[in-house]
Amino acid sequence: MPEPLFAATPSKLAAFDACPRRYRFGYVDRPTPPQSLPRVNAVVGAAVHAALRSWWELPQSRRTPAAARQLLDRHWSDVGTAGAADSAEWRARAAGWVDEHVAGLDPADPPLATERQVTVRTATLSVSGRVDRIDDRGEELVVVDYKTGRRPSTEGEAASSPALALYVLGVRRTLRRPCSRVELHHLPTGTVAGFDHTEATLAEHVRRAEATAAAATAATAAVTAGGDTGAAFPVVTGRQCAGCSFRRSCPEGRAAVRDLDAR
Repeated sequence: MPEPLFAATPSKLAAFDACPRRYRFGYVDRPTPPQSLPRVNAVVGAAVHAALRSWWELPQSRRTPAAARQLLDRHWSDVGTAGAADSAEWRARAAGWVDEHVAGLDPADPPLATERQVTVRTATLSVSGRVDRIDDRGEELVVVDYKTGRRPSTEGEAASSPALALYVLGVRRTLRRPCSRVELHHLPTGTVAGFDHTEATLAEHVRRAEATAAAATAATAAVTAGGDTGAAFPVVTGRQCAGCSFRRSCPEGRAAVRDLDAR
């Protein structure tokens, strides 16, 4: 019998690539180790994404910047902020991003889909995920991903993103339409970084995803057979430790964050 497909999301694959220990905590260990509260950047990003999705769900006549700000308030969470004043500052900042973004949109020209679930299957894995926005540009569909980080996105980031490449393939499979372009919309600066994938670049992303899935499967099998978890799922420390939800369960990660804060 053929081996079952490795079921994953882009974030699951990214977790193993970034730090195998993080992957183990999230997808192998049961019960799952305690997790830290999300950082403010993640909470703000989630609220902004939800507000923009909800904005397109409004009747056309109500798609205004004021409505977008109200939706942001509805989806806002104080989790991760340093108190009422910090939360208010972040909310005002995010409201400005949302306001400027929707002011440049045509309320009468909605995207084909928002938060659309798509799936792509290869010879060895099945990857599913939600696309922030899918635009219909006439001859083809475009995968749009919102970004709310400090730095503007670059064409290189759009090209190298495994998630966006897999979304392209998922859109093709799910919606049966041509799709090759991906765009990162950086809301704080209002800039767009795009990349047009070729069959060769997409094939390379698939090859890497399959390699990640194979490595994760092998590591899990090694632990199941009694192997050392530290050897099978080594820790990789760095800047990513600051945003890891498993910091409480990872001494090396906490030490890495302290080192970063001391610089």
